Amino acid sequence: MLAHVDMDAFYASVEVLDRPELAGRPVIVGGGARGVVSAASYEARAYGVRSALPLGLARRLCPQGVFLPVRMDRYRQISRVVMEVLASFSPVVEPVSVDEAYLDLKGAPILKAGPEAAGRAIKSAVQNVTRLTCSVGLAPVRFLAKIASDRDKPDGLTVVADLEAFLATVELREVPGVGQKSQERLRAMGLTRLTEVRALGAERLERMWGAFGLRLWELAHGRDSAELRPEREAKSLSHETTFHQDLADREALAAHLLALCQKLGRRLRHEGLEGRTVVLKLRHADFRLVTRRATLARPGADTAIIYATALGLLKGYPWPGPFRLIGVGLAGLAPAGQGQPGLFEDQRQARGRALAAAEDAVCERFGHQALTRAAALAKDGQHGHTGDGED
Repeated sequence: MLAHVDMDAFYASVEVLDRPELAGRPVIVGGGARGVVSAASYEARAYGVRSALPLGLARRLCPQGVFLPVRMDRYRQISRVVMEVLASFSPVVEPVSVDEAYLDLKGAPILKAGPEAAGRAIKSAVQNVTRLTCSVGLAPVRFLAKIASDRDKPDGLTVVADLEAFLATVELREVPGVGQKSQERLRAMGLTRLTEVRALGAERLERMWGAFGLRLWELAHGRDSAELRPEREAKSLSHETTFHQDLADREALAAHLLALCQKLGRRLRHEGLEGRTVVLKLRHADFRLVTRRATLARPGADTAIIYATALGLLKGYPWPGPFRLIGVGLAGLAPAGQGQPGLFEDQRQARGRALAAAEDAVCERFGHQALTRAAALAKDGQHGHTGDGED
């Protein structure tokens, strides 16, 4: 039996936890005037506010809402506590984000009292330690546990005792991986529930969607081969800024990019990671998102190298803008020192490492704003919401 634990409106709930006077009010967490909603309390959702909604629209839908900035460090702090609680129930816990995780309860003592009792025990433990609620779904297979956890939010508990009976209730829009276009194509065939796709047959589904078609066939029969990975490692880290006003000035964009590269480099070195692929992200004024990538000669976490590579990608992008967002990330992560070193390390590389170590020490003691490169100071006074990313 697998359990999927999903914290309820996590970011917004943490804000209410830290500011009890906000209880019962529509709380909306997001980034800056030009950003998007990261989380909304259930009071805010009653007004139609949802995650990924532009903040401007959210303000029009819910003018009485309490709008707060994202505090990622605080959410990660609470997340670590949640994961420690979950680990007390099972040695196999797979966090999939800061606010959700899977548990393999096979052989766990808690399961002896039955799945429902196990789910209640998990919910109670999380709430007792964090004073936050979560919703739990229990099922024999992974994807149904996730669907079940979403059935009775907030503070819900759903147990899939009869697999076939529960499958018959699953709509295609609930199935992970079935996007809007796939739903529309299946709806045109008169299919809206997962079990209805059985009528198409495995071969036809494979012709329609290839490997995903075969997976959909398996899911329609309640089979999911995806296994839990208890020690998921980040494959990439990124930081981004959404501007209050669309920005086209390349010098100002470069300044923002350098500030992001500084933050990314410090985080990578703090976590003992190096990466091989620099990723530049740009969102146009019409919300169109583009990414550009470049591979480093050797894995690294040097701010100067990351910035030089990202700046080259920015200069090589032909569209003049304006842009709503700029971001930078490093992919292909691995623990520092595992990559093949160069035959000779020149003095410039050695100085770069020494400078980074000194910079990290200053920022560790006096805060991340204590030291910055002059070029990172935006020329036009533009400021934006800075976000983090981890995949």
